Amino acid sequence: MVRYLLPLRFLMLLACLWALLGAILMFGLAGAKLQHAAEALWLGGFGQAKTITAAVMGATDASLFGVVLIIFAYAITFGFVFRLNSRARERVPGWMQIENVSELKHALIEVIIVYLVVDFATDLATGDSVLAWESLVKPVSVVLIGATLRLMAVPQSHEHQHPEGGSLQALPPSSRDTAHSPEKRLSR
Repeated sequence: MVRYLLPLRFLMLLACLWALLGAILMFGLAGAKLQHAAEALWLGGFGQAKTITAAVMGATDASLFGVVLIIFAYAITFGFVFRLNSRARERVPGWMQIENVSELKHALIEVIIVYLVVDFATDLATGDSVLAWESLVKPVSVVLIGATLRLMAVPQSHEHQHPEGGSLQALPPSSRDTAHSPEKRLSR
C-alpha cells in the first residue's frame, strides 16, 4: 500500500508546482493587462474608457485566478501531500485550510462563477449598447452553476431540524463522515 502512495504524492506535488507556475503566469498576464490600461489612459485619455475598463477587469480576473491557484497549491501540498502539525496549522488563515476534495471542488466552482461574472461584465463594458439574446448565456450559466453549488453544499452540522420543530440526529456517531470531524482532522 505504501509503495502506491509515494508516486501519488509525487504526482500531487508536481500538480502543486504546476499550479504555482500557472499562478505566476496569471499574475504576469494581470500585469500586462494593467500596463495596457495605463498606456491607453496615457495615450488616449479618458476617451478610451471602454478599453481601460476591459483591461482592468481582465487584470482583476487574472489576479483572482492566480490567487486561487496559490490556494489550491497550498491546500493540496499541506492537506494531502504533507501534514502540518496543529501549531503550524493554527497560523494559517481559515479560508486557506481546505480539508478534503469536496472543499477543493467547491472552491473551483466558486472561481468559475467569479470568472464568468467578470467576463460578462467585461463583455458589457466593451460591447455595443444593444445586447443580443445570446449575451444572456453567461448570466444564466452563472445562476445555474450557483444553484448547483448551493445544492451541493455540505451541511456544517450533523443536526437537522425536523419539520415539526423536533431535532433529529442525521447519522449515528460511528457512521459519520470523519473528514468533517474536528478530532479526526487534528490527528491526521
